[in-house]
Amino acid sequence: MNPLDRSLAIGPLGVSVGLLLLVFSIVIALMVGSWLGHRRQVSVGDSVFNALLLGVLGARLVFVVQYVESYDTFWSWFDIRDRGFEPVAGLVVASIYLVWRLWHQPLERIPLGIAVVSGALAWSLTAVALAVMSPQGASIPPTPLTTLEHNQITLPAVQSEADRPMVVNLWASWCPPCRREMPMFEQAQQERDDVTFVFVNQGENLGTVNAFLQQESLALDNVYLDRSNAFGHDVGAMAMPTTLYYNADGTLVDTHFGELSRATLDRSLERFSP
Repeated sequence: MNPLDRSLAIGPLGVSVGLLLLVFSIVIALMVGSWLGHRRQVSVGDSVFNALLLGVLGARLVFVVQYVESYDTFWSWFDIRDRGFEPVAGLVVASIYLVWRLWHQPLERIPLGIAVVSGALAWSLTAVALAVMSPQGASIPPTPLTTLEHNQITLPAVQSEADRPMVVNLWASWCPPCRREMPMFEQAQQERDDVTFVFVNQGENLGTVNAFLQQESLALDNVYLDRSNAFGHDVGAMAMPTTLYYNADGTLVDTHFGELSRATLDRSLERFSP
């Protein structure tokens, strides 16, 4: 799994490692900018914040424009819980603002420039360290799972038999984002017969899972039980929902921690298009 897409469980909440790293980098940039700005009697905190805000808005806007047909309503464009952003676009927008700011505010050039470089270094060095410590090209773990018919199964066996890409969603019936995703996954499973969709329930028993599926009138294939949360532990997903994307060779190629929208699902499924 991409180390930045791992999750940490803090009580009932799940936090993305990538988000924590971004917050850490911003804090470093603000601290360095504040210290240098104080020595030079100039404030650069607002400039750092504005660059961040414009970068986030730019990344979101470009993503929405690309996948506008995947959003049901206008207001869903603003629901950033799906983590639908185009990072390169955000970086370009933030860079343009910073260049403009440095050009028009000579007194900010040194403290703001060093602050931005410090934040970028904090992010890149930490990300590289996490990548070095994480296994590369992870395969589907052979964790024993249970079918709704009480049979034992492993996902490598399912993937080998299907011989096509696999999307694995880790979920639980008590998890509100997981529940909101299910109708979308049901539709995607019906539309994409070239991809195997698998739903690995974490920590619940057969009765609870069956009751949820019946209550929500969900017709999902490949629903499996992981009573001990062993699969989530094996892939480094400590919170839900988490969605994993494996190619036809069983190699992990993408991950998404948190709630998906149809737009973010469509973006990840593009790599599996014929």
